[in-house]
Amino acid sequence: MQVNERPSGFEVVEAGRVILRHSAAAPCVFVGRGEPEVQMLRGNFKIADYVTERVALRAATITRQGEAVSIALAASAADAAVLVLTIGADSIGLEATDPSLNRLWIRTVAEAGEHVWGGGEQMSYFDMRGRRFPLWTSEPGVGRDKTKLITLQADLGGAGGDYFNTNYPQPTYVSSRLYALHVDTTAYSVFDFRHDGFHEIEVWEIPARIEVWARDTFVEIVGVLSERFGRQPQLPAWVLEGAIVGLKQGAESFDRLQNFLDADVAVAGLWCEDWVGLRITSFGKRLFWDWKWNPKRYPNLDTQIGELRAKGIRFLGYVNPYLAVDGSFYELAKAKGYLALTLDGAGPYIVDFGEFDCGVVDFTIPEACDWFEEEIIGRQMLDFGLSGWMADFGEYLPTDVKLANGVDGMLMHNAWPTLWAEVNARAVAKRGMTGEALFFLRAGFTGVQAHCPLLWAGDQCVDFSRHDGIGTVICGALSSGLLGNAYHHSDIGGYTSLFGNVRTAELLMRWSEMAAFTPVMRSHEGNRPDENLQLDGDPQVLAHFARMTRVFRHLAPYVAGLSAEAAATGLPLQRPMFLHFQDDPKTYADQTQYLYGADLLVAPVIREGKTDREVYLPAGADWVNVWTGDRQAGGVEIAVVAELGYPPVFYREGSPDAALFAALGQI
Repeated sequence: MQVNERPSGFEVVEAGRVILRHSAAAPCVFVGRGEPEVQMLRGNFKIADYVTERVALRAATITRQGEAVSIALAASAADAAVLVLTIGADSIGLEATDPSLNRLWIRTVAEAGEHVWGGGEQMSYFDMRGRRFPLWTSEPGVGRDKTKLITLQADLGGAGGDYFNTNYPQPTYVSSRLYALHVDTTAYSVFDFRHDGFHEIEVWEIPARIEVWARDTFVEIVGVLSERFGRQPQLPAWVLEGAIVGLKQGAESFDRLQNFLDADVAVAGLWCEDWVGLRITSFGKRLFWDWKWNPKRYPNLDTQIGELRAKGIRFLGYVNPYLAVDGSFYELAKAKGYLALTLDGAGPYIVDFGEFDCGVVDFTIPEACDWFEEEIIGRQMLDFGLSGWMADFGEYLPTDVKLANGVDGMLMHNAWPTLWAEVNARAVAKRGMTGEALFFLRAGFTGVQAHCPLLWAGDQCVDFSRHDGIGTVICGALSSGLLGNAYHHSDIGGYTSLFGNVRTAELLMRWSEMAAFTPVMRSHEGNRPDENLQLDGDPQVLAHFARMTRVFRHLAPYVAGLSAEAAATGLPLQRPMFLHFQDDPKTYADQTQYLYGADLLVAPVIREGKTDREVYLPAGADWVNVWTGDRQAGGVEIAVVAELGYPPVFYREGSPDAALFAALGQI
């Protein structure tokens, strides 16, 4: 980066893009002190800050030694410097001369018409411009729209959220000015894009550095980010053979699976998260958090896994990083000293998960990691025959916890999902099964990309609602994909059913259609399965699902190619349209349709009761409807008929896979 001196300040420029612009009248850096207030209830956080001091650093002294440039910042020319910026090739180092400073506000240059994306996995708004986004891993909340009754009802129990709540935040954004910026911190931070002239970044510490990359294309930017944060291995071949059917009825799950097979459903896996047993709570059926086979729930599972495998069907389970106090592993971990402690060190920190309590495995203890990787994931899961699992609940670490590494909980909370992902990845690697066993997470933060082979979108409501339902999955895939997460999927039909909100046949069918054009197709029975329609509970729904699984399987050669491309370049499988059509400004703000690879355009129906929708076809290509064969030049928005079973999907004319796509119309 370059530093250009100005009469009363400076500019920091990366490849022709002005990133910082400073003057005494309009400083770009502020520092101060604050006292946080944090309340947690079952993964939902209320966070406030009492700012005791915020000082504008108006005076700048620039020092050059060869190619090295440093900028000392002070409140005025008469004051000593309190912050030093060191300008590197692609980063700005920050060092405070006063260690008591624990707040930073820095303003980057904004331009009229600029779009901004990223922030981790954002579920409500893909284009973040005009809004403020706190970045803190948490439960998203049952309701995330403060104008809706369901959010009010959830708020009364402390479980409501807002548009910015997410399991997977990350202090990284991509600008339509063709640069990306990342704050190297795990502290609570805020991206504020509401001002016309600048973007303000707030960090609850003085971070070590801010990284900036500018490139000529969005494809190159995604490549740089995926290289910086890590790339996933290719998807296992078995995943592309069909759907992973989620059932949790104990031994009856195997009988119900036969119903799917009899209906000609293409099945790649059977996912029984209740393989560890159940406990019943007011929220619904919850799992018994003791991570091993429960023979009472699944009497013959040890032999049935092998029988499934002989049919080409894998078995998947569930695990998370907490140990129920009434389970068999809690006392063992406590005796070994592997649990996080209360701040006074008097004993294990106990987390209330809603009518049952758990201890927290301290992943800052290497021996605790080894134990969990070997004893639980290795022996109890992989050696038992599991080919994958949901790795849940990385976002619950309390802030008032004592960890072995001595780092404050306010800094470890956001780091925790990445540590949890790393534990899972190491356990798989120790068995030589990287790229073969598949686990999926909803929680994340910076660096989770290097360890997590697959994201899932979390606990959507079982509806079409704007901020909680089916459409949020597309936004989550696009935002996380820009930051190096190649693979994303969701619970078909959603998960959360509360306050009388239940699934409809239409929702299940529309969700199945969307899932057929994602990297992994997986169903879930939800938190209240007995109150909700299931895929095999209606013949029309099951027949529709079966056809969509065959569509998914038909695309396996194309998806395998995209998977290889992702491993080599970092490009996600689900892509915002501007990734390949950056000269078309109409592609920049859409979050309801996406490119699947470079050659398929998918526009799922995400509004209830609709049998058509508007689709924008990017300029610069001609597009062919996969169901009808109709051809349309790009650069236009068209109305597309979208009866159940025929979501709007187009392929790029001249694609090497045109014959494969055209054959979809025959399925």
